[in-house]
Amino acid sequence: MALRREFRPALLSAAPLAGAILVMFAGAMLIASGATPSSPERFMRLSMTLPALVIETSHFASSVLGLVLVMLAFGLRSRLDAAWAASVAVLFLTALLALAKGMIWEEALILAAIGAFLAPLRAAFPRKAALSQMEVSPGWLLSAAAALVGAGLLGLWFFQHVNYEDQPIWKTMMDRDVARSIRAWAGAALAFLGFGIWRLIATAATPGVIGEEDPDFARVRAILADSEAAEPTSNLALLGDKRFLFSESGRSFLMFGVRGRSWVAMGGPVGRRDERLELLWRFREMADAHAARPGLYGIGPEDLPDVVELGFSIQKIGECARLPLRDFAFAGQTRAKIRRAWRQVRDAGATFEVIQPDAVEACLPELAVVSDEWLEGQPGGDKTFSLGGFQPSYIKAFPVAVARWEGRIVAFANLWPTACCEAFAIDLMRYSQAAPKRIMDFLFVELISWGREQGYAYLDFGNAPLAGLEDRPLAPVLTRVGRLMFDLGEDVYNFQGVRSYKDKFHPDWEPRYAAGPAKWTIALMLADVGLLTSGGFAGLTRRPRKGEAPGMATSTSVLS
Repeated sequence: MALRREFRPALLSAAPLAGAILVMFAGAMLIASGATPSSPERFMRLSMTLPALVIETSHFASSVLGLVLVMLAFGLRSRLDAAWAASVAVLFLTALLALAKGMIWEEALILAAIGAFLAPLRAAFPRKAALSQMEVSPGWLLSAAAALVGAGLLGLWFFQHVNYEDQPIWKTMMDRDVARSIRAWAGAALAFLGFGIWRLIATAATPGVIGEEDPDFARVRAILADSEAAEPTSNLALLGDKRFLFSESGRSFLMFGVRGRSWVAMGGPVGRRDERLELLWRFREMADAHAARPGLYGIGPEDLPDVVELGFSIQKIGECARLPLRDFAFAGQTRAKIRRAWRQVRDAGATFEVIQPDAVEACLPELAVVSDEWLEGQPGGDKTFSLGGFQPSYIKAFPVAVARWEGRIVAFANLWPTACCEAFAIDLMRYSQAAPKRIMDFLFVELISWGREQGYAYLDFGNAPLAGLEDRPLAPVLTRVGRLMFDLGEDVYNFQGVRSYKDKFHPDWEPRYAAGPAKWTIALMLADVGLLTSGGFAGLTRRPRKGEAPGMATSTSVLS
């Protein structure tokens, strides 16, 4: 008993894959058994006991249920509780049918043994999902088709003594064993055809991009306003360039972008904590059903247990600066330079204000002037996907912090709040040429005070890409390449400057990760994220101009 308890965790961990392989084997065995001849001696003894209709029905149903087991194997691999229950029931039922169709006791024992193996492992299949929602990948359908074709060829080989060339088809069908095998194989083939057509119709299409005019945009806003689990970057959902996967309750979503074969989720699920893992599984299965590569970008440490549950590989891609606000103080030598810069700009006449969303529209023309002037001095325009952009509908969705100089707005930053008030972040930060030097330092200091007054625990300064990667001999290849880019890639992007600028506020640094089904898919995903964010290959080489405050040449929230 103690030994069983010790091995139970390992058994539960291995059960989904092992169960899928065994059930797939059982299904293929049943399909092959139905397409091959029965033992004459056993069949004669059985025919004296059971009516012919029972024998024929058992033979036909056994083959069809064999195909059902092949399909259920996919659900077992995905750890669906409904697939487990259906598999156990079908295994024991087909064990009885194996006896009723030809007294094939070896087959019955194998089926019963697999059923007995799965029956006590209910805990290994925790996912609550209906079989009708099971996404079956093209590869899995191809495997089922191969099993059918193989069974058909096996049947032809066994019945090669029948001279099909010399006999019309109606005479061939007079041979009951041949007819029985053909009916069983044809039944399984028709069931497979029906299943394939149903999945073609039932498999959800790739979700479209949801913009401001889409009715589902209101659902996105509602979830953000009442979310138990959301990072400030979740507000990128309102940018209008994302696709969404909603939970069954409609109270959670996962946002993602598509480029080529890559489906890249921006951050983790947003909404209810108890729906996060199910959303991630559905995202992976939907991508798999569309022969796409799923990936997660910009996730934090709190997402890692769910990502491990998915079986994804993980790669660190940088660090996020989070400044604790409750015990924050500018006193002392560590923040003396920031304190002096803030005081100089304030004493020179700069003022600070946070404009609430319902009042942002009135000052949009002023903000647009500042944004346009700022963009004229940059190598490229607004970014997308993992960065915010100056779009009127997007800017109006958030509070906007502004710095005024001589009565005019000369700098601004739109803010990303969170419903739980755990953290807020700064998205776009833009300033005009008329702004005094160190105006952004002034804005940061004022926002720190404002966030503390609003009850936020942290100010999220955003990511420092490739920061914190260690170049060690045994480190993963992607980690070592990332460190090399951080050290030598200043001509491509101001990696060290971004890290240094944020570090002068002495924040806590928290790792950020990317995840995918395999390590090699993460490299492809990161390339596609760069293309999604930059709008193409040309945008990948854009970087801030020399002499600018690092991190100010683009959104400070999530720097790709």
